[in-house]
Amino acid sequence: MFEEASEVFDNMFKSSFPLTFIVFIPAVLILVSPLPAEAAHEFTVYRMQQYDLQGQTYGTRNAILNTEARTVEAEVLSRRCVIMRLAEFSYEEYQKALRQSAGAVVIILPKNMSAMPQDIVQHFMELEPEMLATETIVPVYFAMEDDELLSIYTQTLTSSSSQGSLSAAEVLLHTATANGFQMVTSGAQSKAVSDWAITSLEGRLAGVGGEDLPTIVVVTHYDSFGVAPWLSYGADSNGSGVSMLLELARLFSKLYTYKRTHAGYNLLFFVSGGGKFNYQGTKRWLEDNLDHTDSSLLQDNVAFVLCLDTLGNGDTLHLHVSKPPKEGSPQFSLLKELELVAASQYPEVKFSMVHKKINLADDMLAWEHERFGIRRLPAFTLSHLPSHRLAQRFSIMDSRPYVDVEKLSRNTKLVAEALARVIYNLTEKGAPGDLQIFTEQMVQDEQLSAVVDWLTAQPRAAQLVDKDSSVVSTLEYHLGHYLKDVKRHYVKADKRDPEFVFYDQLKQTMNAYRVKPAIFDLLLAVCIAAYLGVMYLAIQNFGVLYSVVRRITQPKTKTH
Repeated sequence: MFEEASEVFDNMFKSSFPLTFIVFIPAVLILVSPLPAEAAHEFTVYRMQQYDLQGQTYGTRNAILNTEARTVEAEVLSRRCVIMRLAEFSYEEYQKALRQSAGAVVIILPKNMSAMPQDIVQHFMELEPEMLATETIVPVYFAMEDDELLSIYTQTLTSSSSQGSLSAAEVLLHTATANGFQMVTSGAQSKAVSDWAITSLEGRLAGVGGEDLPTIVVVTHYDSFGVAPWLSYGADSNGSGVSMLLELARLFSKLYTYKRTHAGYNLLFFVSGGGKFNYQGTKRWLEDNLDHTDSSLLQDNVAFVLCLDTLGNGDTLHLHVSKPPKEGSPQFSLLKELELVAASQYPEVKFSMVHKKINLADDMLAWEHERFGIRRLPAFTLSHLPSHRLAQRFSIMDSRPYVDVEKLSRNTKLVAEALARVIYNLTEKGAPGDLQIFTEQMVQDEQLSAVVDWLTAQPRAAQLVDKDSSVVSTLEYHLGHYLKDVKRHYVKADKRDPEFVFYDQLKQTMNAYRVKPAIFDLLLAVCIAAYLGVMYLAIQNFGVLYSVVRRITQPKTKTH
C-alpha cells in the first residue's frame, strides 16, 4: 500500500510542477509575511538652527529622518541615526558622524540641565557656535531625556559597542538576531518662511522745560538664541535686560508723574527684536527714524544711548564703548556717575569701561550699541560680561537658574541711581555719592523675578516670535502701562536681497520603531530559499527518498 502511495505522490508532483507551488507557496507566504513594527516610543525633537544671514548659511539644511539608530561607538555610521547623550558629547565624535555621512544626529539632553556639572555645561556652550558655523545636510535634533528614550539609547549602545570585539561571523549573527530601532520623523522637508516680520516696541516719557530737550535712549533686545530655537530661553541674555528696562520704565514714570521731579530730559525706551541676528530690529528702527521721517527724537539732541545686555549675574559691570566719551559730554557724565554710585553704594561691584572699535568687516556686530555708533549716535552697552565672545550669550544652557534676582535688582538700582544723577545733575549740585534717589522698596524684586520667570517660561528665538505672539503683546501691555506713545515697528526681509531668511520644521515628533535589521530579511530569504530547494528535490525524488527511508526503518530479518 505504501509503495502505491509513493508512486502516486511521485507522479503527481513530477507531472504537475505548478501544483508543487500551490502546495508550498501558502506556507512560504505565512513564513515571510512581515510582522507589524512595534512602536517603541514617540517623543518631541527640536531641530538645530537653520537660517541665512547676509547671504551666509548656518546650521542644518535637512529635516527628514527615516533611518536605523546607532551610537558613535559603531564602526559604520553612514546612513544611520547617531544617538548621543550630552554627558558624553564631544565635538570630535559629532564631526565623525558628519564625515561618515550619517543619516541624522540626535543629542539627548537631561531633564534638568541646571543640575549638569558646570564643566560639561561650559564645554557645550563653547561648542554651540562651532556646531552652527558648520553647515551640514545631516539633520541634527535635540530631545529631552526620559526613561524610554534612555532605554533606547542603552540598547543601541550595547548593540553598537559589542560589534567591535566580535569576529565577522559573530557580528553577522548578532546583527541578524538583534533588535534595532528605526527613527522616523513625522514632518516634511524644511522650507524658507516668507514675509516673516520681526517686531520691536517703542515708548517714551516726555521731559519738561522746553522744546529742544536732550533725549536719553534706553535699549534692549528681547529675543533669545541657541543651537536649537525651541530650546532657547535666554534667561540672562537677554531676559535680564528686558526685566531691567521694564523696571527702569516703571521707576522713571513715577518720577515724571510729579511736577517737582519731572526732569528736563526726554526718555525713549526701545525693546528690539532680532537682536541675535545682527540687531535687525534696531537697524530698521534707526532707518525709519533717521532716514524716513522729518520729526524724531533720534534726530534731535540725543544725549546718549544706553543698551542693556546680560545683567542678571556676577559682581562686575562693564560699560562697552566704541569710542571713549569726551570729558564734559553727557556720555562722560553717565560713566562717572556709574563709577561713583558703584564705589559709594555698592563697593562689591567692580565697574570698568571696555573700549572696542567697531569692526565693519565682521559678519556680526559685537554689541547693540554699535548699531547706533555706525549712525554716529553716542552709545554704549552695559553688561556683566567683559567680552561679547562669551558663550552664554548664545546658548540653550542660559536658563532661569543663571539669573540671580538679588544681583539683577542691585544692578537695576545702580543703573537707576546713575541715570537719575545725570538727569537731575546731582553731582554738579554737590549731592554726595551715597545719596539714594530710589529706596530699597521702590525697586521691586518680585516684579523683576516675575518678568524673568515669564520670559524664561517660553522660547523667544526670533523665528518663533511673530507679530501675534504673546511675548510681543505682553511686552506692549507693560510698556503701555508706564510709557506714552507706545508703538510697534516691523522689519521684513527684502524679497530680492534678503538680509535674513528663517526656515520652518524646527519642532517635530519622532517615532522610534523596534525593528529587525535589513540583514535579517536577507538571511531569512536565504533560509527560505534553501528550504524550498530541499523540499523541491525531495518531492522530485520522492520515490528514491521513500525507498531509502523504508530501507532504514524496515526491521531486519533474523537468519538461522
